[in-house]
Amino acid sequence: MSMQQKLDELMHLRGQARLGGGQERIDKHHAQGKMTARERINLLVDEGSFEEFDMFKAHRCTHFGMEKKQFLGDGVVTGYGTIEGRLVYVFSQDFTVLGGSLSETFAEKIIKIMDLAIKNGAPVIGLNDSGGARIQEGIESLAGYTDIFLRNVMASGVVPQISAIFGPCAGGAVYSPALTDFSIMVKNNSYMFLTGPKVVKSVTHEDVTVEELGGAMMHATKSGVADYAAENGIDAISYVRKLFSFLPQNNVENPPYLATEDSPNRREEYLNQIIPENPNAAYDMKEVIHRTVDNGEFFELKELFAPNIITGFARYNGFCVGIVANQPCHLSGVLDIDSSIKGARFVRFCDCFNIPIVTFVDVPGFLPGTNQEYNGAIRNGAKILFAYAEATVPKVTVVTRKAYGGAYCVMSSKHLRGDINYAWPTAEIAVMGAKGAVEVLYGREAKKKDDPAKFLLDKEKEYAEKVANPYGAARRGYVDDIIEPARTRFRIIKALGMLQNKRDTNPMKKHGNIPL
Repeated sequence: MSMQQKLDELMHLRGQARLGGGQERIDKHHAQGKMTARERINLLVDEGSFEEFDMFKAHRCTHFGMEKKQFLGDGVVTGYGTIEGRLVYVFSQDFTVLGGSLSETFAEKIIKIMDLAIKNGAPVIGLNDSGGARIQEGIESLAGYTDIFLRNVMASGVVPQISAIFGPCAGGAVYSPALTDFSIMVKNNSYMFLTGPKVVKSVTHEDVTVEELGGAMMHATKSGVADYAAENGIDAISYVRKLFSFLPQNNVENPPYLATEDSPNRREEYLNQIIPENPNAAYDMKEVIHRTVDNGEFFELKELFAPNIITGFARYNGFCVGIVANQPCHLSGVLDIDSSIKGARFVRFCDCFNIPIVTFVDVPGFLPGTNQEYNGAIRNGAKILFAYAEATVPKVTVVTRKAYGGAYCVMSSKHLRGDINYAWPTAEIAVMGAKGAVEVLYGREAKKKDDPAKFLLDKEKEYAEKVANPYGAARRGYVDDIIEPARTRFRIIKALGMLQNKRDTNPMKKHGNIPL
């Protein structure tokens, strides 16, 4: 066979591999409004940058007639490319090949790029669209999944890991996205659950649809598994690329710097009036964020889950930060189980990858009630405390209004190694609100008065003047300065600049035991 014939054969086989499960299945995939595995990769990475591995790999199974169902590539496309010139490893599951089911060789392909990612210090992005384990292979497919899970754990805190789910992801397959740092789903197209509607019906007798049980909106609002519910596949890829722009390559590098023309000295006069005179009235904390960050651009994560706390990325003077903020517009900004978990996981990610944390505080306390206590409010609330306490990245905190009781303690207070803690003049830093405190302190005495209501109201004003303000904390150094709200952007940028070379350590240990 001549060289030209060999090259022709190579080109023929490459063309065959690129067709995955064949043109007919590709057409069917497109008819459902979905992209193919390779189309997703081409949209994700820089044009012409993708280098593919194991294009000719095929499964080894000979049971149940599988020897007659051979497809080059075996249902997953793997390799590396760049996003905005930065190295990234990618795998994209191909539903046109045996429903994207995972085999031993399918897993080997993913494992190969994950091992390379850890060795070379570059992020991994998984594009999931799979029917689950390949039943015909039995234990081999289960072993393959578990080998991937091990890599997810070994890569955790070493390189960023992002999962995007474009179709089914069920059974054991869900644990790989769950182990990664971020998960994006597509509305009406993707779903994740451990057991499907039929099994649920047979065991618990519940009637539930695929969408209700594991759809994108369910996971974005109720379970918190999804960071974002995309409108379609293109929106999901766009979100992944934007998210990637904030992340470093690995745990020893800093996140990318992006030069800005937004002046560090920019004042925001609106912030001097944003806090309502009525302490029980709400305002939108996102306004505070948007008006202080570069160009008003804030990239939010888990927007629909536990909206009483806000998490996401932004930049101050070009440098990336993670932002955590209580949201008075939802549940008055209280901390509850879901918001504590959401905040803790985000803080820990930022700490893993050298991303400074800016915290905006307006928290009246922890949500009371039997539902919270029965479901572990203490254990779960301790997670956000633990996360802030162990974080060694720069931490800048701004108390805008309420910071009461234990909730004050856990929201990046000075006592949890907050580096720079600011307060607005409207800040109320106390054990509890004036009304509650006065009822505890003077409740019995009030009953003896001719006008108990007036007595308590007077005492409430007295308490507010003496205690419910930032000056008590400032006198003790728990607040570094009381700042003009309009100058918040400038003061945060100055603090972050000062902390640029911060070094902090935790005691030598294998690892802590976060309350799970």
